[in-house]
Amino acid sequence: MPLQWTRVDDYEAMSAAGAARIAAALEPRLRQGRPVLLGLATGNTMLVLYQRLAELLNRCAASLAQLHTFNLDEYVGADGRPVPADHPLSYRAYMEQNFFSRLDPQLGLQPDHVHFPDPACPAETDDLIERLGGLDVQLLGIGFNGHIAFNEPMPETKIAADAFAALPTRVIDLTELTIDTNARLTAGGDRSRVPRQAVTLGMKPILAAREILLLACFPEQEEPLRRMRHGRPTPELPASYLLDHPHSTILYTGDRISLEEQA
Repeated sequence: MPLQWTRVDDYEAMSAAGAARIAAALEPRLRQGRPVLLGLATGNTMLVLYQRLAELLNRCAASLAQLHTFNLDEYVGADGRPVPADHPLSYRAYMEQNFFSRLDPQLGLQPDHVHFPDPACPAETDDLIERLGGLDVQLLGIGFNGHIAFNEPMPETKIAADAFAALPTRVIDLTELTIDTNARLTAGGDRSRVPRQAVTLGMKPILAAREILLLACFPEQEEPLRRMRHGRPTPELPASYLLDHPHSTILYTGDRISLEEQA
């Protein structure tokens, strides 16, 4: 099935539709009593989605004891370790505040089933995902330069398309555009607060997910979405690899992003 492009009216509609899609995919799997793997993203795009998703999961009341969550990434400090939870940009703190703390404790989400890639041993994340059967659903945003997770664009003169798709979870240096963007959106414009490295889930485990949902709601995301709409998978636009994924959807807000003339 080709990549599905779904336009919604606005941010609230995107958040509600995205949460409903994830909950609908998870519920039957959760009731089977086997491990269920959900890949999670962070950022302003996901704030209301996580509120709505927690509400839906609480309402359906399926046990979360077999749910495993895998966050896409975490910042890495100058000491080579994940930034601590009290760091202003900690993704672990973001997830606790915006999603995990909203889930009914009686549903039984296990603390040791909440996973973040570890810069000291990134390959262990890929190994665990594989042992548990692969990601069932992967939630993504898209960077203003077209990155997914922190898999930054690379010129085709440096890496072949197939090799880029096979990249594992690893520690990477952030691009200047990503540092500037994240400083503006999450650090009050202060670049000094944004670490220069992150550990990111690789393209390989992301693209192996059974279902992928990418959300977009910023005007700056229109340009990379336009580039991929009639393009091909290329390392120069990491999100373009969704074009070849068998079950992926891009959900975007029509009040901020206009793609219709490209249809």
